[in-house]
Amino acid sequence: MRLEEKEEIVCTVCPRHCRIKEGGYGFCRARKCENGRNVCANYPYLTALALDPVEKKPLRRFFPGSRILSAGSFGCNLTCPFCQNYTISQVPREQILPECRKFSERELAEIVLARDDSIGIAFTYNEPLISYEYIIGTARLMRPKKVVIVTSGCVSREVMEAVLPYTDAMNIDLKGDAAFYREKLNGDLETVKENIRLAAAACHVEVTTLVIPGVNDTDEWMRREAAWLAGLSSEIPMHITRYFPRYRCQIPATPVQTVYRLARVAGEYLKYVYPGNV
Repeated sequence: MRLEEKEEIVCTVCPRHCRIKEGGYGFCRARKCENGRNVCANYPYLTALALDPVEKKPLRRFFPGSRILSAGSFGCNLTCPFCQNYTISQVPREQILPECRKFSERELAEIVLARDDSIGIAFTYNEPLISYEYIIGTARLMRPKKVVIVTSGCVSREVMEAVLPYTDAMNIDLKGDAAFYREKLNGDLETVKENIRLAAAACHVEVTTLVIPGVNDTDEWMRREAAWLAGLSSEIPMHITRYFPRYRCQIPATPVQTVYRLARVAGEYLKYVYPGNV
């Protein structure tokens, strides 16, 4: 097919299936139709590069006490109204590009390999899997260092299967019920659950739930979530994290006692449950 006949592509990186016209960008601002191909449009830009405790990802049972280099770009395929990193995940690309630095896959891999104070790299801050080619390209060049991905998990099965052979650990969000994903996040719960299943069978996985008052703070919801995770493995660590008002969401902060209560509920099903932001 000649290029002029292909006026747009359908992006299959995530369940949104954006139709992108030639020269245009998908909703996430990180996928572009270029010469009739779906390309990674935030390559090789990074908005952040920082050394963090691995527990901050959060990962509590993956090389505890170690540090990891955290890297983030820009763009996201969800619309979480409470996003704490909205200044890089939600802003227009033309606004964020002047804030970025360029790191090729080889340059980033060399930085990781040269650091004795880091076990590897964590792709985080924005949604890293919308730039899965960058993750794979960097990971191939930096073994035996570790690769961690902090993700919403709302990407296609093909993307998840492509990155898993290069991934040592993931933290995946489980944010709420199906209606919450559909109506507030423009995401898909079943896609996330399927990707948790895939990842848990292939690498170390921990799951995070941000507890938001009136959204996902009932014992009933937590029991359903924890029981489902336990059906995969009762040893999957779960982080139950306190929400604070951010971005477009001004619901008052989650009471500390709610976080501890839900942690006790989850602990009826799971061996490792960690309250966060308390």
